[in-house]
Amino acid sequence: MRLKSIKLAGFKSFVDPTTIHFPSNMCAVVGPNGCGKSNVIDAVRWVMGESSAKNLRGESMADVIFNGSVNRQPVGKASIELVFDNADGSVGGEYASYAEIAIRRLVVREGQSEYFLNGTRCRRRDITDIFLGTGLGPRSYAIIEQGMISRLIESKPEELRVFIEEAAGISKYKERRKETASRMRRTLENLERLTDLRDELERQLQHLQRQAQAAEKYTGFKVQERELKAQLQALQWQELDRQIKIAAQAIGELEVKLEAVHAEHQQVDTAIEQHRVDHTERTDVFNKVQATYYSLGSEVARIEQTIKHQQERGHQLSEDLVQTRANLGESESHLGDDRDKLTGWETEIATLAPELEMLQAVEEASAETLLQAEQAMHNWQHKWDEFNQHAAQPRQQSEVQQSRIQHVEQVLQRIQNRTRQLEEEKQGLASGAPANTEIDALGERLAQIELTMARLEERGETLVQTLATTRDTSTNHATTLNQVRSQLQQMRGRQASLEALQQAAMEDGNKAVGEWLQAQQIADKPRLLEQMQVDDGWQLAVETVLGDYLQAVCVDDIGQLGNLLGNLEQGQLLLVESTGNEQQSAQLLASKVRSDGRVGALLSGVRSADDLSQAMAQRSSLAPHESIITRDGVWLGPNWLRVTRLADERGGVIARQQELESLASGLASEELHETRLAQDLLESQNALTRLEDQRQDCQRELQASTRQHADASAQLSAHQAKIEQINARRERINTEIDESRGQFRQEQEALAESRQLLTAAIECMEADSQRREELLSTRDQTRGTLDSARQKARHDKDGSHQVAMRHQSLQTQLNAMRESIARTDRQVAQLRERRDSLSASLSENDNPLEELQAQLEEQLKLRLQAEGELGDARQLVADVDYLLREAEQRRTAIEHRAETVRTELEQQRIGNESLQVQRETIHKQLSASEHQLEDILQNMPEGANEPQWQHSLEQVANRITRLGPINLAAIDEYDLQSERKNYLDVQNEDLVTALETLESAIRKIDKETRNRFRDTFDKVNVSLQDLFPKVFGGGSAYLEMTGDDLLNTGITIMARPPGKKNSTIHLLSGGEKALTAIALVFSIFQLNPAPFCILDEVDAPLDDANTGRYVRLVKEMSDKVQFIFITHNKISMEMADQLMGVTMHEPGVSRLVSVDVEEAAELAAS
Repeated sequence: MRLKSIKLAGFKSFVDPTTIHFPSNMCAVVGPNGCGKSNVIDAVRWVMGESSAKNLRGESMADVIFNGSVNRQPVGKASIELVFDNADGSVGGEYASYAEIAIRRLVVREGQSEYFLNGTRCRRRDITDIFLGTGLGPRSYAIIEQGMISRLIESKPEELRVFIEEAAGISKYKERRKETASRMRRTLENLERLTDLRDELERQLQHLQRQAQAAEKYTGFKVQERELKAQLQALQWQELDRQIKIAAQAIGELEVKLEAVHAEHQQVDTAIEQHRVDHTERTDVFNKVQATYYSLGSEVARIEQTIKHQQERGHQLSEDLVQTRANLGESESHLGDDRDKLTGWETEIATLAPELEMLQAVEEASAETLLQAEQAMHNWQHKWDEFNQHAAQPRQQSEVQQSRIQHVEQVLQRIQNRTRQLEEEKQGLASGAPANTEIDALGERLAQIELTMARLEERGETLVQTLATTRDTSTNHATTLNQVRSQLQQMRGRQASLEALQQAAMEDGNKAVGEWLQAQQIADKPRLLEQMQVDDGWQLAVETVLGDYLQAVCVDDIGQLGNLLGNLEQGQLLLVESTGNEQQSAQLLASKVRSDGRVGALLSGVRSADDLSQAMAQRSSLAPHESIITRDGVWLGPNWLRVTRLADERGGVIARQQELESLASGLASEELHETRLAQDLLESQNALTRLEDQRQDCQRELQASTRQHADASAQLSAHQAKIEQINARRERINTEIDESRGQFRQEQEALAESRQLLTAAIECMEADSQRREELLSTRDQTRGTLDSARQKARHDKDGSHQVAMRHQSLQTQLNAMRESIARTDRQVAQLRERRDSLSASLSENDNPLEELQAQLEEQLKLRLQAEGELGDARQLVADVDYLLREAEQRRTAIEHRAETVRTELEQQRIGNESLQVQRETIHKQLSASEHQLEDILQNMPEGANEPQWQHSLEQVANRITRLGPINLAAIDEYDLQSERKNYLDVQNEDLVTALETLESAIRKIDKETRNRFRDTFDKVNVSLQDLFPKVFGGGSAYLEMTGDDLLNTGITIMARPPGKKNSTIHLLSGGEKALTAIALVFSIFQLNPAPFCILDEVDAPLDDANTGRYVRLVKEMSDKVQFIFITHNKISMEMADQLMGVTMHEPGVSRLVSVDVEEAAELAAS
């Protein structure tokens, strides 16, 4: 399997849809810093299930979505798709037959991720399961990002162990062990909960047993209590009947007394009516006399008011004339003063105008001078900026060349030292190698063992997959079976409760009716309730209308039973026969019921309404025989309303019957399902046993072959390593010497070039120094001129502003004074007019008052005469008022006596009615409890009284109270809970067995993990010891376990480059750590090569010589592994078959440019 292409859209800087193809096993991604090269690695890691935003260089998963740039808007989602070539079937299992596998991940701004496998949506776990054991994953050794090389070497022992586990292919075993441990925890939790439940049930059973015994006593006391209550009610009925007769006699006497009072009241009413007629006549005479008197009084008051008004008006006119003359003199004085001020201000304004024009001209000239000085300063600043920009280049060139010269001299010294060391090592190499025949024999033996191991591993993987599938199937069957049994138990309990309630609600309560039905052989006939179906929501309405008819027995022909009704001595018998299916109007209640025609006649004339308001609206249209009922059971007729609210088991019988029918159907289906699941579980458990035996046999054979392979491989590797190490080292030394000499010449040329550039830069810097002094001198002169111009412009502007403000102030005061003078002129004219008007009015008011005084005396005489007549009329009215009040007082006294008698009569009637209601209530209660009042009274002993029976009833009630709360259903509950206890005991045994099976599975997984880990560790260690000398040109390295427990032990690495005896790997340089990490990663790849390997600037800390070794090693391994590497190193670029350049021509947006190296070379050669 190899990576064929990557499709990016909206991911980080790759905003546009981009497809990166990998046609060969050596593909290099190149480009400048910050162009988005590392985003390619982040994309691969992200699609493989990386869930930590920190490992993707972000704070949240939404950070991988393109967030916009200068010219681009942010996008709402990011998508990455990896396309794998699976032509060799490397991906096993159900995907082995696919030649191409596409894995895609999609994320939106809200942080929600979706995974797709070959276009089908899947889980993140499905993606990770595909790569388990292949060396691929979001954090595997196949993806080496920037800085990971050094972190790999310096990682903790537990972190380094993860890479060995992935190479050993035991990550899938760890995942299965984790799942098995999780199942064990859940099983233990279920077992604990089940134990608690069983203990609780045991306590409940003990409690229910005591309750059942108490319930039997309670039933006996209740029977005795009902008999005593019936006898006590009979005594109460007898006493109430006696009190009703006494009350009826008292009511008759009070009615006679009330009639006598009514006759007396009628006589008084007649007298009062006559007095009221006399009072009306005398009142009319009094009102006429009184009107005349009031008219004369009004005229006298009018004349007196007129005289007073004339006197007051003359006095007021004199005062107004004096005030007006004073105001006129004051206004004329103010007018003269204002005119004098106006003349002075006009003169001052005329003087200020020329001075203001002169100052404004001076201010404009100063401003122009300031503008010229500022422009001169701006021009100097522009020249200064240009000079600084020009002078900075030689200075920067000087600093760069000095640093470069120092670096090149150090490089030359290192090259000379390295060349001398290589010459000495080359002279000291010795030759010698094992015989070729021995190596050939070991190679043939290894090939045979590997064929056997491949066959056994393939068989083992098939068995493991089959085992896992079968085990999951068995677990699912067991879980489903437990759920179905629990559901069955709940449904049976619910059915038993509903049947008990329904039986209690449908109980006839009359033995005579039951015996009659048995005698006619129709007792087993269905009830009407069982023969109909009611629409949802209308059960209460139908139940309210049908009432007792729900218990009616369904018969074929009522006429055949008519002659037998004489045998029924007592009780209520209800029979109903079918009338055939009838079509009912949607407005009728019968349309809500589905039956075989037995209900239509019973619901005839009953309409339906959704709510009370709708029913009220239709009530006026009801015929006398019609009625209407709502969903919630409110039943209305033309002139009546009925509401029934049953809180006991008699309510909801229709809904309960429908639920019972549904439960019966569901129970049959679930019981069949339970039988099938039990059979499936037994078959899967037998298959598990057979597969486990086969897998153990295969594993034993594979372990024996693995040990043989390890021994032969170790011998062959040791011989080959010795030969290859000598030859390879000699070749590397020759190559390094040639490379060092060529690099020495290049560095010498670069040193000479840098010294020439440094000399030229120093000369330019000296020439720029004189120009700087001239510009600084010009700056001082220009700055002084600018400061002087600013001070003068500010001074001239302040002087002009002060004169302008004074001129504006005088102009404002002048305008205000002119308006004031105009107002004063108008006021003087108005005062003169008012003075003349007041003088004329005062002359006209001097008319004589003698005529008004004579009229006043004449009206006073007439009013005195009318006053005498008014007194006589008032006395006549008072006499009639006295007679009327006396008659009304007598009527009030009679009415009071009548009200007293009426109240007493009403109280007697209410008391009588209350007694009758109590008597009727007692009679109904006795009938409802199936007691006959006459029988009880006849059987009562002589001298029986209510207190005696009340005391006996209280004694029985106290006995019931002492029993405490009683659970009448305790016996049924005890049986039900006992059955549940037995079921839970069986479940407990099943869980214990399952727990033992899971513990056995974990032991087997641990055993397999230890064997694989030990074998892989040894192989990687051998491979590391072989590769390390190749990478370093000598030295040694090895892996070491930190503990004895192969399941948890960590791993450390020790490396000693040639000539060094360091005590810890942390003492190595950055380059040495990088080479050591490369040797370790490639050792793992040799054992378990991943389909591809991604390297992100792994060669960054390496010098050219070590880079060459790294390149050759990668080139050698590219025959088996696909390499995708990011690099800035020219040597690494040269080894690539395909170069993919990432550019950022548009800021913030990455684009791809791909080049085939071979095609480019051929094009250049042509």
